[in-house]
Amino acid sequence: MRIGYLECFSGISGDMMLGALVDAGVPFSVLEEAAAALNVGARLETQRVMRGGLAATKIDVIAPEQSAATQEHIPGHDRASHSHNHSHEHQAHHDHNASHKHSPGDHEHSHEEHHSHAPHRSLSSILAIIRSAPLAEPIKERAARAFRLLGEAEAAIHSIPVEKVHFHEVGAVDTIADIVCSAAGCEALGVDRWLCSPLNVGSGTVNCAHGVLPVPAPATLALLADAPVYAAGEPMERVTPTGAAILRMLDVRYGPLPAMRVQSRGYGAGSRDTPGTPNMLRILVGEAADDTLESAGGEPIAVIEATIDDSSPQLIGYASDLLLAAGAWDVFRQPVQMKKGRTGVQLTVLCRPDLLPALRELLFRETTTIGLRWRFENKLALAREFAEVETRWGKVRIKIARWSSGHVANAAPEYEDCRELAEQHAVPLKQVMQEAMRIYAGTRGVAPGVRA
Repeated sequence: MRIGYLECFSGISGDMMLGALVDAGVPFSVLEEAAAALNVGARLETQRVMRGGLAATKIDVIAPEQSAATQEHIPGHDRASHSHNHSHEHQAHHDHNASHKHSPGDHEHSHEEHHSHAPHRSLSSILAIIRSAPLAEPIKERAARAFRLLGEAEAAIHSIPVEKVHFHEVGAVDTIADIVCSAAGCEALGVDRWLCSPLNVGSGTVNCAHGVLPVPAPATLALLADAPVYAAGEPMERVTPTGAAILRMLDVRYGPLPAMRVQSRGYGAGSRDTPGTPNMLRILVGEAADDTLESAGGEPIAVIEATIDDSSPQLIGYASDLLLAAGAWDVFRQPVQMKKGRTGVQLTVLCRPDLLPALRELLFRETTTIGLRWRFENKLALAREFAEVETRWGKVRIKIARWSSGHVANAAPEYEDCRELAEQHAVPLKQVMQEAMRIYAGTRGVAPGVRA
């Protein structure tokens, strides 16, 4: 399976994604053709730049209204002069005349002067542009999904129907080109699955029409949903709404770098050369080291941990039962030695990432812990099925795990079935389990007790 891994140690924006794609081997002509296919007058410019002493590719979208004279006054286009951004993002305008400048800089007042009377594009008109473009259907489907998500995020923030969301002409052209060209570049890479590191969203504030708001901007935060985020480096906006929309359109899974054979890599530059953390996005593309990942059920997993030293075992046992009932894959406890000589218990919960908020709340509500931690890892599970055997005492289910080739990797009798029969017939539990495996092995032609 061909995978792409996005390392967002300095965030992600539309221009960073485009630069990283080209740097990873996507021909610049692919992006140029995608931009031209939109028929909105957008064109791309590319250059090699240095970020933190490392070479990277920088790509800018030039909208038809922009000229050399006006670019220095439009936030997001004279990027070197900005106070905090590496992107060129949209402005959303609603019936309330609200605007979001996600790339404000030293000249934000000039943006109002140049664009206060600029024409707007509705979400429906943008989707029509994408649908009518002579591009492959997968590209258009991905781009349309990204814009719908972007529009829905803006609509939810302002509590208005999504049909009322409008984008400034220049901002819309930038964002359309960023998203559609990113979709085209990803299609050209031929990646089957996109994975992503936790996101460095940055810190500080962003100037919006509503006032000064903390980073991430509201639309970005809405799009990121429950993605793992953190803040590091110089205060600045590092994940933009367009960057977040691209992550959503790719349906990325978050986690550490998987085992893979890297075949190409690319560095996409942001606007500023920031100290400490190079302002760039890195893409790694290659084959999964374990080609059975997909068929074997590879998926992300959330791990929640809490260390508790002031609770009774019964209370922790009760909370463990509730966690399992709420959907946790597994819950286990380990004795730990804590500070000041106290003996405690480390409670570990394994669950789907989307259950993380609910299970965290349950832990705080049902245990005495006042703090917990979590992380995201990769889970690899063999395909499982059940067979049923008839013993002298009754039926027992056998759980069977298979390799992707179809061969049996493991087989074992279900404990609860064996326990119930042992209690009903007053026979040793081990005898029931051994009998069940003997019968199963006889029907499958394998030796009893073999687990491979």
